[in-house]
Amino acid sequence: MRPPQAMPAESVVGAPRPAGRPDHGPGGAPAGAARPVAPARPQPAAVHHAVLCVNAPAMAASGPDGQLRGHGLHGFYRSGVRVLARMELRLGGMEPLPLQGTLTTAAQARFLGAVRIPGDPDPDPALTVERLRHADGVETVTVRNTGSRPARLPLEIALGTDLGPVGEIAAGHRPPDLPGQVQSAGLRWAGPTHSAVVSAKPSPHAVLAGAGVLRWDLEVQPGARWSVELRTELESTVPGPRPPGGRGTGVPLPWSEPEVRSDDPRVGLLVPRSLNALGGLLFADPDRPTDLYPASGAPWRFGLAPADALWAARLTLPLGTRLAAGTLRALARRQQAGPAAGRPDQPGRRPDGLLPGALRHGGPELPPTCTATEATLLFVTVLAEAWRWGLPRQEVAELLPAAERALGALREGLVDGFVTDLGRPVEERAAHPVPARAEVQAQAHRAALHGAELLEAFGRPGAGEWRSWAAALRGRFREQFWIDDLSGGRPAAGLAPGGQPLPAVASSLVHLLDLGLSADGGRHESLLDREQTRLLAQRLAAPELDSGWGLRTLSAKSSRFNPLGHRSGAVRVHETALAVAGLAEAGHENEAGALLEGLLGAAAHFDGRLPEMYAGEQRTLGCPPVPHPAACHPAAVSAAGAVHAVFALAGVRPDVPGGRVMVRPASTAPLGELQLTGLRVAGEPFSVRVSRIGVAMVEEASADLQLVAR
Repeated sequence: MRPPQAMPAESVVGAPRPAGRPDHGPGGAPAGAARPVAPARPQPAAVHHAVLCVNAPAMAASGPDGQLRGHGLHGFYRSGVRVLARMELRLGGMEPLPLQGTLTTAAQARFLGAVRIPGDPDPDPALTVERLRHADGVETVTVRNTGSRPARLPLEIALGTDLGPVGEIAAGHRPPDLPGQVQSAGLRWAGPTHSAVVSAKPSPHAVLAGAGVLRWDLEVQPGARWSVELRTELESTVPGPRPPGGRGTGVPLPWSEPEVRSDDPRVGLLVPRSLNALGGLLFADPDRPTDLYPASGAPWRFGLAPADALWAARLTLPLGTRLAAGTLRALARRQQAGPAAGRPDQPGRRPDGLLPGALRHGGPELPPTCTATEATLLFVTVLAEAWRWGLPRQEVAELLPAAERALGALREGLVDGFVTDLGRPVEERAAHPVPARAEVQAQAHRAALHGAELLEAFGRPGAGEWRSWAAALRGRFREQFWIDDLSGGRPAAGLAPGGQPLPAVASSLVHLLDLGLSADGGRHESLLDREQTRLLAQRLAAPELDSGWGLRTLSAKSSRFNPLGHRSGAVRVHETALAVAGLAEAGHENEAGALLEGLLGAAAHFDGRLPEMYAGEQRTLGCPPVPHPAACHPAAVSAAGAVHAVFALAGVRPDVPGGRVMVRPASTAPLGELQLTGLRVAGEPFSVRVSRIGVAMVEEASADLQLVAR
């Protein structure tokens, strides 16, 4: 979740929300009476400088010095509770001089500091202090003496916690610290619903419960080292539902681990680090622990957000279908069930088949969107595309009823032939119509065509009706959503009730290029014709949207443009990645290459781990991209999107049910030579190499697949 002062929280299933401020009504005071002064809002926690380790359902955050000071987000967390807020280390009464603090993997960080031995005439520090931290709550502190004299000095670690929920901490609230109690080899804190324990090995020489301090009297000889392991654990003191767990020990990742080689060295850093970040976000569904799905992101949305989970599963399909299968099954169990909306005996019901979701802020020029709508439509697409990539037929058949229910929700959610908000009851949509957004029409069009393919292949009725509906939507869209202007025209970002186009120029238009995987590796027909697609490509490549680091969410020409606005100008990695893939597929490879260069350039400054978003400032020489203080980092859609942007250039488009795979790479080869080893098609290894002149050669594939080049 995000701090509410920074942006509205989006739908996360099973995760705490940031605590909001009470509403204050405008009336109620006597005439002339002074209005009460509302308390100042606390500053929400910022994480753009934090070193954040993530291994679902646990995470740890600190500054680059490694000290946990209880400020902002600092601490160890598990299942949305801050287990430990403070872990401040002093050696000989001094904090180590910070030298380095960095992630080694998504789940681990290393911090290095230096300390001079008191009284040592040598100006160089003789002692180094290394802290190896794991998100699961284990930290190893090692003191090394590289000097020529023995080091005799105390090591003290001050500990404390508030057992606060991450939602309150995200909003800037700091609960008071709890009193500590001596526990064997450590300390314990007890709260109303949870207790926290920190134990040390070897045991401390002294434990000061009142001050929360563990103390060791060290004597480290020249050339020697001394280490202590601290372990932080959370205990529940009241019964309740079992929270989702993480990927268990020995459980393999739900994707293959590819080897990526390219003339552009940035690619070899971006892909593995993105997948490593995504791996830290994996949860196991408590209803079926073998089903893994990704959390939306850490720290603010560290739970199941259906739309984000589906996007991540879809964008990593070239690495296998296990993540898609686990995510689809987990969401099918959460699908809205029961009577459909509009029944007289149950007024106000949402449509049967709807996935969970809430309103998402749409920016200053566009209406909000509903994540329930996006997730429900995307469910059908992910199932259909996973089937094309090789999800076994039996698993598809088991999920097909859920896809049919999702299509039923789409059918009930139409207003004047367009899709607005499936999450609102029918009577509310009729009484209070809202604009129809362009990207929602693209998602509905794709879901209808994918649904038709599934229904036809599995002998279910309705395929023809959905194809006819999609064709009619194309006609309505091209007629009503197009705005003519001096540049040739552009699609409207939305259509207001009554048919007035909304002229905002936004990155959400990239969804019109995301046509989805079809039979024989082909592409579905677009809501735009060829000339309209060309004009959209030009618009996306123009400086008003392309910042040089990726696509802005809103045109820089807008009077409401804000480079840090998450829907009013910031760069969202996910949408830029979709633009790269969609433009390349549509034949606009130069525009795709320019956007990809922006992502790769930004990734180099973020150490190969792209955050959810960053500022849409114009790229200038010598200035790195500006981080967003409230961006999730890692985030599932940005990690998966970065991988997708690279893989899309190879143009691998399978149709496993049809027994073939098409390979159509970008002929401009924007990455130079690109070799992808260890992909998965039909569950078997698949490797492809794209030459510097854009010619593909399949080097490994299942013998049951016919290779098609186009």
